[in-house]
Amino acid sequence: MRDVVHTIRRLPGWLRVLMIGQFVSAAGSLAWLYMTLYLVVDRGVSAPTAGLITAAYGVGVIAGNLGGGWIGDRFGLRRTMLIAVGGWIVCCALVPITPIAALPVLIAVAGAIGGINRPVGSALVATTIPADLRRVGIALSRSVSNAGTIVGPPLGALFAAYDFGLLFVFDAVTSAILWVVIFARVPRPAGSTAHTRGGGSMIAALRARPAILALLAAIVAIDTVYRLQYTVLPLWLRDHGQPTAAYGLLISLNCVLIVLAEAALAARLRGHSAVAVIGAGFLLVGAGYLLLGTGFGLIAAVAMMIVVTAGEMLYKPTATAYAADAAPDGMAGRYQSLYGAASIAGMTLSPALGTALYAHSPALVWPLGGLLALAVGAGTLAAARPRPTPGPRPRPSPDPDLAQHPS
Repeated sequence: MRDVVHTIRRLPGWLRVLMIGQFVSAAGSLAWLYMTLYLVVDRGVSAPTAGLITAAYGVGVIAGNLGGGWIGDRFGLRRTMLIAVGGWIVCCALVPITPIAALPVLIAVAGAIGGINRPVGSALVATTIPADLRRVGIALSRSVSNAGTIVGPPLGALFAAYDFGLLFVFDAVTSAILWVVIFARVPRPAGSTAHTRGGGSMIAALRARPAILALLAAIVAIDTVYRLQYTVLPLWLRDHGQPTAAYGLLISLNCVLIVLAEAALAARLRGHSAVAVIGAGFLLVGAGYLLLGTGFGLIAAVAMMIVVTAGEMLYKPTATAYAADAAPDGMAGRYQSLYGAASIAGMTLSPALGTALYAHSPALVWPLGGLLALAVGAGTLAAARPRPTPGPRPRPSPDPDLAQHPS
């Protein structure tokens, strides 16, 4: 904890204030969490229709994430964040008064705005933290957001019980607080214009740093396995006779552990190889899911959540910092978009593949997922091992036959 406090003191003052704004905004991010329920209960649409409307948000997030990094690099990270957060506020205010027929478009736009904000916000934090503090600073930022996530859902339930429209008002107000913090405290970039900062060939940069491509491929596989806790785990708990509340408590346990331990863990391990820490995190994710095959029901699920969360705390902030470290000047946003795209791919693959496998053969989900994560982790750790540098080649000894019988 002493290392964390020391790190916080070394961070720029405006960044500490920004993290407070992120906490407030995360606590108020309720509109889209309750969107399906809002559409069914308050707007009177059917559950399938509500699901299709809400799916538009996911489509927008993918598009926004892919393009957000380029926009941030081109026009400036601070300016892009202000526009994105401002657009989010407008979308929240418009949802309660928008006709059902127009909601899919509005929600897709909101998803795109949220997708833009993710890589731009990550790049803004990562590029302003000294390199030796980057992992700890990113872990602090994640901890702040998770702390807001712990606070937010219970508040949302209270608002929904009174008036669903208050969810969107609260989301807009807390986002407005974040917008004011960004406008008032985040410094404007000095020197070159935004247009010159965004130059450079992305393909050439990736060719020069092939290790980042290997990391992104690993993240696709690991995040597909990691997100089984959001897709298959609730079904598994239900089929094992556990109430819905048990799943909610497990997710809360994940957030609490991150808030309590992630920053301290990042501070303790900041001197270790980033690739080795990431690989160890992958191994823990795999080991955690293998616990669900032990037959201990809820006890195994609690143990799984602890072990998988430990793996998450190792690999997620470290991989985000690794992507920031690998980014050439002017490409921080695009590299965060690449990392976000790899993670979103897991978000898309996990529901499709995980639920299909669970429907066909429930007993195979956890062993296959765990073994895949272990394999990727082992490969990552192997790549992290230092390779001996070849020394000068020894001169060949003269052929004795040639020495005795010169031509």
